[in-house]
Amino acid sequence: MEFWLLVGGAVILYYAIKAMATPSKQQAQKNNRPSSKNEVSVSMATSNRVVANSNRYDDDDLATFSISYAYDEEKSKNKTPGKWIKSSESIIINGHAITGGNFYFGGKLSSLDGYGTEASLVDDSLKIENKPSTFEDESLGYWPKFISLTPKGRGAFLSWLSGNRSDPDTPLGYVFIYFYGIERRITVDSLKQEVDDTEFKALFDEVLRLKGIYGSSRSFSNYATRLLEIMCLLRPHVVSHPELGKTPQRDSLLFKHRLATTVNDEKPIPAELALAWIRFYPDYNLKKPARRCGYEFSQMFTRLYSKKYGDGIVVKPNKIRLRIEYHPASSSLRGISLPQQDLPDPSNLKGPVNKLIAIADECTAELDAYSRYLAKPDTSRTDIEAVLLLPDELSDLRATLGLGKFKKWADDAISTKKGLVDVEEFWTYTKSPLPSKINKKEAELIQNLAQKAGYGIAPDTRYHHAKTSADGKLVLFPEGHSKYFEPSKAYSEMGMALRLGAMVATIDSHVDQAELNLLTQLIDYDTNLSPTEKQSLHAYLIWRLNTPSNITGLKARLETLGKTEKAAVSRILVGVAMADGKIDPEEIKQLEKLYTLLGLDKALVTGDIHGMSSGKAGLRPSSSQSETTSSTPTSFQLNESILAIHESETKDVQSMLGAIFVEEEPTGEPGNSTTDSTTIEEEIGIDKRHYALFESLIRKDKWTREEVEALCRDSGLMVSGALETINDWSFDKADAAVIEEDGDAIYVDQEIVEEIEG
Repeated sequence: MEFWLLVGGAVILYYAIKAMATPSKQQAQKNNRPSSKNEVSVSMATSNRVVANSNRYDDDDLATFSISYAYDEEKSKNKTPGKWIKSSESIIINGHAITGGNFYFGGKLSSLDGYGTEASLVDDSLKIENKPSTFEDESLGYWPKFISLTPKGRGAFLSWLSGNRSDPDTPLGYVFIYFYGIERRITVDSLKQEVDDTEFKALFDEVLRLKGIYGSSRSFSNYATRLLEIMCLLRPHVVSHPELGKTPQRDSLLFKHRLATTVNDEKPIPAELALAWIRFYPDYNLKKPARRCGYEFSQMFTRLYSKKYGDGIVVKPNKIRLRIEYHPASSSLRGISLPQQDLPDPSNLKGPVNKLIAIADECTAELDAYSRYLAKPDTSRTDIEAVLLLPDELSDLRATLGLGKFKKWADDAISTKKGLVDVEEFWTYTKSPLPSKINKKEAELIQNLAQKAGYGIAPDTRYHHAKTSADGKLVLFPEGHSKYFEPSKAYSEMGMALRLGAMVATIDSHVDQAELNLLTQLIDYDTNLSPTEKQSLHAYLIWRLNTPSNITGLKARLETLGKTEKAAVSRILVGVAMADGKIDPEEIKQLEKLYTLLGLDKALVTGDIHGMSSGKAGLRPSSSQSETTSSTPTSFQLNESILAIHESETKDVQSMLGAIFVEEEPTGEPGNSTTDSTTIEEEIGIDKRHYALFESLIRKDKWTREEVEALCRDSGLMVSGALETINDWSFDKADAAVIEEDGDAIYVDQEIVEEIEG
C-alpha cells in the first residue's frame, strides 16, 4: 500500500513540475518575454530566483511564477575587458553605426553574483545576423542577456541600439538589456566615483525618457522608477524629480527617506508629504472618488490638512531604523549594497497615519457626488453640473473650470443694470439648451450656479416663493444669501408687502420714481431686517417691478384675513398708488380688483383715496409741497406708522403679512378626527391617506427619496403609486403635476400647490 502511495505521489509531482515548466506562448508574450522550447532543469537556486522576482509580471493582479528559459551562453573568445561606452562616443558593430553610447562593450565583464557574464555586455565577437529591431525569438527569456540571444536576436538588439531607441513596438527584452547597463553604471560604477555629475544627470534623463516610452509596461515602469529614486538619493545635489514623491509606490525608497529625514529633524510633516504618506501606506487604499478625481482630492486634502494642522503634524522619531535596499532588474546585479544613513523609519506608524486617513475619508465623502457625475458617459469637469458639485473648499477651482466668464458677466450686470438680466442670457452659462419652462430642477440649477459663483438671485424659490419663466427676468446681487441663511418673519412680511406694492406700481406699465422710492423706503427703514435680508429684498423688488404681476395663490390666503388686517393692506396699496401724487383711472380699476380680492367693497376705494390724500390714513403730504398754493400733483411719503409696520400699534399688519407670505404648516382641525376618508374624498377629490401625504410633502420644495419612503411607510403607502395618485389628483385640480421625480430627488411645485389650494 505504501509503495503505491509513493508511486502516486511521484506521478503527481512529475505533472506539477511539468505544468510549471511549460508556460503558454500567450502568457510569455504578455510580458514581452517569449517562451523557450529548450529543456528545463528545475533547481533549488532557480526556484528561489523565480520567487524573488515573481512581481515582474506586470499585466495580472495575481502573482505569477515562471522559470527563466534563456539559451545557453555562447562561448566567447574575446578577452578584451568590458568598458563603458559613453553617450558622446561613436562605435561601429557588425555594420551598425552606434552614436548614442550608454552600454558596456567588450568580451570580459563578470556578473556581480559570480555566475556568467554581465547581461548587458555587447560582445562583437559573437555571431550576429542583421535583423530589424522588431524581430524576436525564444531566446528573449525572462532575464535576457546579450550573450544568450540568438545571432538574429543580437542583430535585432543592435538595430534598436543604433536607432533612436524610441520604437514602442520593440520587444521589451531588448530595452531591458539596455536598461541593465545603465543600472550597473549607476549602482556600481558611480559608487566608485567613476561617473561625473554631468554623465550622472544625462543617465537620469535617459531613464526618464525610456520610462516615458515604455512605461506602459508596469514592470518596466516600476524598475525605472526605483532606479530614478536611487539616483535622487545618491546625488540629490545633481538630480531631483518632485513628481516621484507625490505618488509613491508601496516600496518607494525616496518617500521613505524623505519622511525619515523630516521626522529625524523633528520638523512638521508638510501637506504634500502627508498626502504621499496616505498613498504609500500599505494598509489603506484610496477610495474611488479619490482615484477618479485625483487632482481635486489632492487639492482638498492639502487644504483641510493645513486648516487643521497648520504647518503639519510633528512625529516623534521611532526606534526602527531605515534600510535602503535596492532590488535590481538585472540578474547580474545580485548582492549590491548602497550607503546607509542612521535614520528612523516611521513609514508604518499607525498613529499619525490614522489622523491622515480621517482627512482623506472626509475629502472622499465631499467629492462623492462630483465623482459620481464624472462617472456618467459623455461628462466633463467643465460641465456646469460638475462645477456646481465641487465642495466649497474648492470654490476657487470653479473659476478655472467655467465660472470665470460668468462672474465677469454678472459683475457687469450688477454695476450697469442693477443686476437685472434675461433668463435666456443667464442660461447660456449653463452650457445647455434653454428649456421651455423653468421647473423646480431648472430653478435649482439657476440658484446653485449663482450661489457657487458668489451671488444671490431673485427670485429664489427658497426665500421669495416665486419663480421666473424661460422668457422672463432675473436679478443678481453680490455675495447673496449665506450658506446658513434663514429668513426672519420680518423678511417674509416685507416680501408680501413688496409684492402687493409692485402690483399697484406697475398698473400703468410704468413705475414712477416716487413709487419706487416709497417701496425702497419700506425696506431701508425697517430696522428688523438684516443687511443680507435688505439686499435680497431690494433684488426681489426690482424683479417684481420688471415682471408681469399675477395673483396666483393670493385669493385663498387673503380670504382668511380679518377686517382690520384687510384694512391695513388696503392702506398700503392706496399709499403706493398715490406715491406719485396722482391717481389715474387704470389705477383705480386695479385697486377695485384688489379690494374685491381682499373681500372689501370696491366702493371703498374712492373714500380711502380721499382719506389718504388728506393725510388722515397713514400718508401725509410732503413738507416741500403746498396743498393750497400749487395745482401740480402732490407727492407723498410714508409717515412713521407705515415705515414702522412692526411697531405695536400696527401688529395687525404684521400678523396679516405673515399669514399671507409664509408657507402654512398643515394643521389638524379640531373635531375632524371622526371624519372618514369617504367624506374627505367627496370634498376634495382624494382619499384621506394620500391627502395627508400631500400635506406633509408641501412643507418643503425638495425631498430625498429616502425621506419620502419614510413618509409613505408611516401612511402604509407605496412611493410610486402614492405619487402617481397625488399627481392624477393634481391634474384634475390644476391641470399640471405637483410632484416631479429626478433620480433620488423629489420636487414639489409650490405654484401648483397654490393653485390646488386656491
